[in-house]
Amino acid sequence: MDFDQILAKCGDFNRYQFMILALFGFINIIVSMHYFTQTVISFVPDHWCYHEKLVNMTYKEIGDIYAKFENPSCTRLADINGPNVTVSSEKCERWIYNYDFGYRSMNTELNWVCDSAYKARIGQSLFFIGSVVGTLFYGLLSDKIGRVPALILSNFCGFAGDFSTIFTKSVATFTLCRFISGLAADTNFYLMYIIVLEYIRPSMRTLGLNMAVGLFYCLGLVFTPWLAVLAGHWQIYLACTSLPILLVVLYYFVVQESAQWLVTRNDIDGAIMRLKRVARFNGRHVTQAEFDEFRRHCQITREMQGGDDKKHATLLDMFRTPRMRKNTLILFFKSMVITLCYDAVSRNVEGMGISPFIMFSLSALAVLPSSILLVLLQDRIGRKGMASGSLLVGGLFTAAAGIAIAYQQHNHNAILLACLTIAARFGVAISYESGSQYATELIPTCVRGQGVAAVHVAGFAASFLAPYILWLGTFFKAAPSIILGVLFFAGSFVCLLLPETLNRSLPTTIEEGEVFGKGERMFDFPCLQHHDDDDSDSEMEKYKRKHSLIDAKQQVESGNYTKRKQSLIDADREEQALNDAKH
Repeated sequence: MDFDQILAKCGDFNRYQFMILALFGFINIIVSMHYFTQTVISFVPDHWCYHEKLVNMTYKEIGDIYAKFENPSCTRLADINGPNVTVSSEKCERWIYNYDFGYRSMNTELNWVCDSAYKARIGQSLFFIGSVVGTLFYGLLSDKIGRVPALILSNFCGFAGDFSTIFTKSVATFTLCRFISGLAADTNFYLMYIIVLEYIRPSMRTLGLNMAVGLFYCLGLVFTPWLAVLAGHWQIYLACTSLPILLVVLYYFVVQESAQWLVTRNDIDGAIMRLKRVARFNGRHVTQAEFDEFRRHCQITREMQGGDDKKHATLLDMFRTPRMRKNTLILFFKSMVITLCYDAVSRNVEGMGISPFIMFSLSALAVLPSSILLVLLQDRIGRKGMASGSLLVGGLFTAAAGIAIAYQQHNHNAILLACLTIAARFGVAISYESGSQYATELIPTCVRGQGVAAVHVAGFAASFLAPYILWLGTFFKAAPSIILGVLFFAGSFVCLLLPETLNRSLPTTIEEGEVFGKGERMFDFPCLQHHDDDDSDSEMEKYKRKHSLIDAKQQVESGNYTKRKQSLIDADREEQALNDAKH
């Protein structure tokens, strides 16, 4: 009795699963606020250099006076006599701000504008560096001490960084606080994502995970800017967004540690204890004999894969065997394409002359429709088809926008370009959501934490190129869209080289990851197969995975088998030969 079978008896889509989905929803809300905290506290409204004669004027009158200058926000005036003004050679040290909805941001309070605008950008850079370090560190930690402790520690880092930012006044302390806050970025989300995925029925993963993301992450994004407006001040806003993070500490008492991870750490007793708690919570009665059968399955599997002498797998083991190495590199490239394109497409629609609060909420509304479409199609088309198809659609619309720009250099159709860009953003939003689930399912349980972390880090690293791709538009306006379109198409193609994971038992070890989906062709999609074919393919896959473990093990350990393991393998072969003879 394998893990999926014992989990089905304990309840794989019941009360416990509904509870952790709700807790995952709360994680989505606080993550959406945490991730965009830097953006919200750095909002800069319209502003002009202070002059005593401007005090009693309206913002429109002030804007009209400064409109004649190339850099109105940073131009200091020496004197104002009606329509005649003279410019001072001194730098501006004080500003008049037209606060948007009355919200006072950190940049306006500390006057981090004009020549000092770089100070906030340094904080953003350190936040990003912190996210890279934190993703790798907590990914490794989750495979060492468990998913739940790493999740709690990661979120506590986010709280410490955000809350301490409230008291910063200098660039040095600000960047340090943003670095600490960045340590939590992404791991505070995907560790809970892994826990939910490992405790939920395979056929319900798409519905449960993506609807939780679509509803709660969208809710958090839409609500975030208006929470800032309600708070009225960046420090109050930070307090309101950071304090709820402390509630994640309570997850230690209600969320069970990953039983699959415990099995990979040879803690079968711990896994059974967690499964019994899940069964009790779901009101299911599972006999001790059934747990003993699961225990025997784990012990036999462990003996075939090296027994107690087997070393715990690391991230490097994902590159030791050819098929696992190929899949890992494809996941890295796919993550880089999706993250880079998502960031670049999002930046490409900025500067629309709309309040940043309104624009932030409107752009966030695309998250829910993309999740709904993902739920409707992904379990029909499959993970591979959805990932490849969404990138293909995004590429088509992005390339179309580039062509439209090239042919309308002097008379752009703003509505057409906006529609094409939004369609591309919708496509890449679907890719972003489906990509998280696809990578988590493909990477074996024994290295899932650090493997998913490495995939996300590759995406973060690639997003550094987004500003430079957009900068090419200063030489040829269609260049960014054309380059992004090519990247979309490349990502769509490599996704076809990955194996399908829909309704299949996920790999738990490196050896199983090596043979997972072996023999599958590029254009094998679940939606194009008959039900009879699905059943036969499933049985064939089980046979291949079971008996290909020998070859995969030889590649990992260079053929160093003990007599005990060899006897198990020989007995397994003899049993299969007898079964074949009967048929």
